[in-house]
Amino acid sequence: MPVKREEDSCSTQLIDGNGEFNAKGLDNFTSTVKLTRCGLSYAVVAIMGPQSSGKSTLLNHLFYTNFREMDAFRGRSQTTKGIWIAKAIGIEPLTIVMDLEGTDGRERGEDDTTFEKQSALFALAVADVVLINMWCHDIGREQAANKPLLKTVFQTPLEYLEPILREDIQKIWDGVRKPQAHKDTPLSEFFNVEVTALPSYEEKEEQFKNQVAQLRQQFFHSISPGGLAGDRRGVVPASGFSYSAQQIWKVIKENKDLDLPAHKVMVATVRCEEIANEKFGSLMINEDWRALEHEVHEDAVRNFGRRLSSILDDFLSEYDAESVFFEENVRSLKRQQFLSKALQLVHPAFISQLGHLRDKSLEAFKTQLEQSLRRGEAFAASVRKCADSTIIEFDKGCSDAAVRHANWDASKVRDKLHRDIEAHASSVRNDKLSNLKATYEKQITAALAEPIESLFEVGGSDTWASIRKLLKRETDVAISCFSPALSGFELDQDTFDRMMQNLKDYARSVVEKKAREEAGKVLMRMKDRFNTVFSHDSDSMPRLWTGKEDIKSITKESRSESLKLLSVVAAIRLDEKPDRIESILFSRLLEGTFSIRDRDRGDSGDPLASSSWEEVSRENTLLTPVQCKSLWRQFMAETEYTVTQAISAQEAYRQSNNLLPPAWAIMAMIILGFNEFMLLLRNPLYLLVLFVVYLLGKALWVQMNIPGEFRNGILVGLISISSRFLPTVADLLRRLAAEAQGNPAPEASRTTHHVASQSFRSQVNSPNPVSSSVSSSSNISTENDFEYMSPQLTHRRVTQMEQEESS
Repeated sequence: MPVKREEDSCSTQLIDGNGEFNAKGLDNFTSTVKLTRCGLSYAVVAIMGPQSSGKSTLLNHLFYTNFREMDAFRGRSQTTKGIWIAKAIGIEPLTIVMDLEGTDGRERGEDDTTFEKQSALFALAVADVVLINMWCHDIGREQAANKPLLKTVFQTPLEYLEPILREDIQKIWDGVRKPQAHKDTPLSEFFNVEVTALPSYEEKEEQFKNQVAQLRQQFFHSISPGGLAGDRRGVVPASGFSYSAQQIWKVIKENKDLDLPAHKVMVATVRCEEIANEKFGSLMINEDWRALEHEVHEDAVRNFGRRLSSILDDFLSEYDAESVFFEENVRSLKRQQFLSKALQLVHPAFISQLGHLRDKSLEAFKTQLEQSLRRGEAFAASVRKCADSTIIEFDKGCSDAAVRHANWDASKVRDKLHRDIEAHASSVRNDKLSNLKATYEKQITAALAEPIESLFEVGGSDTWASIRKLLKRETDVAISCFSPALSGFELDQDTFDRMMQNLKDYARSVVEKKAREEAGKVLMRMKDRFNTVFSHDSDSMPRLWTGKEDIKSITKESRSESLKLLSVVAAIRLDEKPDRIESILFSRLLEGTFSIRDRDRGDSGDPLASSSWEEVSRENTLLTPVQCKSLWRQFMAETEYTVTQAISAQEAYRQSNNLLPPAWAIMAMIILGFNEFMLLLRNPLYLLVLFVVYLLGKALWVQMNIPGEFRNGILVGLISISSRFLPTVADLLRRLAAEAQGNPAPEASRTTHHVASQSFRSQVNSPNPVSSSVSSSSNISTENDFEYMSPQLTHRRVTQMEQEESS
């Protein structure tokens, strides 16, 4: 007997004596011998025969297995129970050896042949080569030759049986009832029958071992063309062997028809699905895929589609390699299902990639549009150019992100990008239009505000006509510039017309706003107008109240001009509609009468006792008739003082120019004082004394500020004058003495100024100022000329002062 290798054959009981299939043991066996890696490169050899015929011994010598052998000293008994399998040692390709329980055993009895039939069917369905071990002296016997068993085998579906029979098998084959389609099919179509005779192991052990060694050579490369199983068909891939064997035994035990083609499909379905699930699980934890998924979660990934397609290709290739030997249709179906699940797994990453591309494309569009507008290009043309460029770049990115195995549509994301671009363009367009509108509105405001305010200050009868003319001119100028500026936006006609009208409406609103502002300060304007007209003549020179002016006429004229201002701002007159506001105001406020039209209409009520003007809408009303009446009353009250002051100034002027007595009094004084006058002419010394007394009195008047002392009352003035009279006289005499000696007092200059200042203040504060002059031998002279004017005038008097020159 040849020396066996030390490799373990891993003998395992596949099916026990009760017919229970050892699935766990089979899985351990296939894992240990690495059967799943063999694909189709493996073979199964089974042996059947009567009990104690040496089946296990033959297999142990033939394949170097270690099946349990019969103990000759204990006699014939059941050694192998059920079905055992082991790996053939040293034979390529991998060969699985199957040892079946012997037939005709006394342990199961004469009538219990069910397990024998089931195990025989199982061996024929699973094995590529079936050995039937027979003693030569049993050939020709009915039972010992296992003919009943073989007959049972042939009654099963023919396409799944592979028995090894000899010449007398043909008779059995011919006697077996066959399907109509195979009624005349020869035995060789399904079985290759070979007979090998071996010497008795007990009698001729050496010869037995030699011939077994020769027989062993036939099992090398048994599945190659020309080998023992070189023409086998419908082989189950090695990875599906465990499941296939289990299902075949289940069908046989349930006494069902054994449909091997359908069984192949079932095994292929199960195994391909297992392979697909295994690959899908591996894909989920694949490092390359996880890295790509993380990258695309953060940002767009370059060559995303190529990298993802490569990962999928790797797993599909692994699936194809492991499922290549299974039924093609099933393999393809499960491959497609695996691919579908894989694509569902990676699809969110694809969507993320498209989302990043969309975001980047949108930002690129924003940047390009901003740069284009900065260069001064037209808005609509810039939007089209930038949008087309952006979409092209996005499409390139989508092509780069496309996965070769899927026909994913990026149109929804592309449409979303279109909408985002349109939304941004619309937002920018609105901002640009708003800024453009604001620019021209600011231009209109600057062009209208101050001129309109000036026109309202003038407040003439043609004020609103001038305002309308100004409004039309400035509006036309703005529109002529605004229209070309809008052309670059390519607005629809309705929008264009609406914006033009909005600009016109804004210009009108500026005028209305200024009119309302002027209406709010009309009282101040009226008072300023009254004071201007009342205090200045037709040549705009300050008016002097000399007594010749007609204050009543001047007052009426000033009030008339102020009333014109009130009538101008009483209503907005941009529509050139006629109204009677001015006539009503003049007739009721200035003249205090009804107009002829009012009398003709028989209207006896007060037209100013109303909250609205005839022929003027509420929207265009700035001041109601009642408000105008109230403002006029307030105006009259606040300007009354100015008129009174003018009258007082005029009266004061008259009094200052009437200091001489009347002519009759002068003639009486000449007649009655003729003697005294002649006395003075005969004695000039009296005239000198009178002149000195006059100068002294004048000096005391100025020095003591006599009018100022009496300002606080007569009694207080008398007491103050009496207390200061003697010191003042002594001071004057001392100064005169110093002047006579040629040593002017050091305070002379200051005193002169003080005297003049006191004189000026006394005359200003006097209610009836008069003109006077003071002169003395010390060359001090002061002249004061007074002019009486309106209290609002600033020029009241001119004062000249001369000081004594130093000697």
